[in-house]
Amino acid sequence: MKLTPDLLLRAYAIGIFPMAESRESEEIHWIEPRYRGILPLDDLHVPRSLRKRLRQAPYKVTCDHAFAEVIAACAEPGPGRSETWINPAIERLYAALFRRGFAHSLECWQDGNLVGGLYGVSIRGAFFGESMFSRADDASKIALVHLVLRLTKGGYRLLDTQFETPHLARFGVIEITRNDYRDLLADALDQPACFPAGPLTEGELMRFLAGLR
Repeated sequence: MKLTPDLLLRAYAIGIFPMAESRESEEIHWIEPRYRGILPLDDLHVPRSLRKRLRQAPYKVTCDHAFAEVIAACAEPGPGRSETWINPAIERLYAALFRRGFAHSLECWQDGNLVGGLYGVSIRGAFFGESMFSRADDASKIALVHLVLRLTKGGYRLLDTQFETPHLARFGVIEITRNDYRDLLADALDQPACFPAGPLTEGELMRFLAGLR
């Protein structure tokens, strides 16, 4: 069966997502973890040191300005990972979702250079985080905080991180069972939401940080 953008959206809506074995692999597998990582949007943890960095605004943060560049950077090998699951076919599929408004990216810039970011898929009140990268200190972490702010502002119910990792757990990501995930997903897909792609003000970020525990 040919993997198309429409098929990809239907897969996300029932709780599965695609991954390739490696960058060079042409085969794509459907994944439905027994335990799913999610970040409760009302329980984001931001360490004090990162809050200080966010207030210093070390990077210019944009949204949907460089989707192709972000996914290409996420597909590159990085520290701790010699292989990635993003092959050229997956890049093309998500680029098609982006053109249709179902995928978004956040970018961190320093002196005009892309130094970090993330991307994911958006369907009604659910956002499916796919991958992130960082070429400078805290860049992907700052992108994640900006993402949660946008999702909260846009009325989202679910931020799916696919898996829980030690890195993500520091931000409040937890594991839930497949059945519990399906219930949360159904609720989120019943909820209309609007991804705020425009610029955020400094005041919005400061108020968001002040409201975190």
